[in-house]
Amino acid sequence: MTSIKDVANLAGVAVGTVSRVINNSGAVKPKTRKKVEEAIQELNYFPNEVARNFKMQKSKMVALLLPSIWNPFFSELAYYIEDELDREGFKLMLCNSGGKPEKELYYLEMLRQNKVAGIVGITYNDIENNVSNDIPIVSIDRHFNKKITCVTSDNYEGGRLALRELVKAGARKPAFMGSVTSVFSETMNRRQGFIHEAEALGIDYVIFEKPDPIMDTNAYINEFLKEHGDDVDGVFAITDMVAAHYIDEARRRGIRVPEDVKVIGYDGIQDNPYFHPILSTIRQPVEEMARMTIKLLYNKIEGIPLDRQVYRIPVMFKQGETT
Repeated sequence: MTSIKDVANLAGVAVGTVSRVINNSGAVKPKTRKKVEEAIQELNYFPNEVARNFKMQKSKMVALLLPSIWNPFFSELAYYIEDELDREGFKLMLCNSGGKPEKELYYLEMLRQNKVAGIVGITYNDIENNVSNDIPIVSIDRHFNKKITCVTSDNYEGGRLALRELVKAGARKPAFMGSVTSVFSETMNRRQGFIHEAEALGIDYVIFEKPDPIMDTNAYINEFLKEHGDDVDGVFAITDMVAAHYIDEARRRGIRVPEDVKVIGYDGIQDNPYFHPILSTIRQPVEEMARMTIKLLYNKIEGIPLDRQVYRIPVMFKQGETT
């Protein structure tokens, strides 16, 4: 692992000079500063942003690695995670990967060098070989081959519940709109629950999926409408955002929701009256998931054994204006 001493040796300066450059404190000649910055870049050195914790031998920083802060579900989750950390005097380091595996790998390496107390990880990429238990970690939705604790909602039951509610609302041929991850994510169980319940009830159904991540949502929705716009009367979307995009495009084409097609999402981010129409959705208990995640992480930090590897939290159906 590259150290600050390595940087100093390469730049031909004292360790204190490197420290002043990193912390932007004290006088450093421009020429010297440039040499230090070039050495940092060449050695791929990540300055320890919580260096004072070396002296204490205990960090109070927890990192949250997530695909996108723009997604309302992740934003809500981050809010409650930060709030729970704050109660115990911990601080949150937000690592927004944009769903890019190379960025996730960069963050994981940075976090290892910065000695954070723990990591909460949300990733749907194949980064199995770069995730370890060297730092306490709790995953949300994602399973790893290593024994890493996972917190998730009951996605399978959510899929079953969505199918039942669509049928109850009058749908005779519902469709599941989803995406296929390259790794085993709990989100895939939404599809499985939907299929199980449809077959148990003898209901005809459609499965429409594309590889995750879906880079062009409009093209995805338009392809679905082209293939199934006339033969389905119910839609269960893998997320509320997919459901919202479908409703918007369907209405442009004269398809009425819920008169022509009943729609149910998953997450519960659009059950707020500020959204119109208010989406019928499978509501994840976001606050409970977030607070449980941090409490489990605390136990791992303190070396307290956990009683199981996967913690599933029940979901509920929230009636809106789309069914």
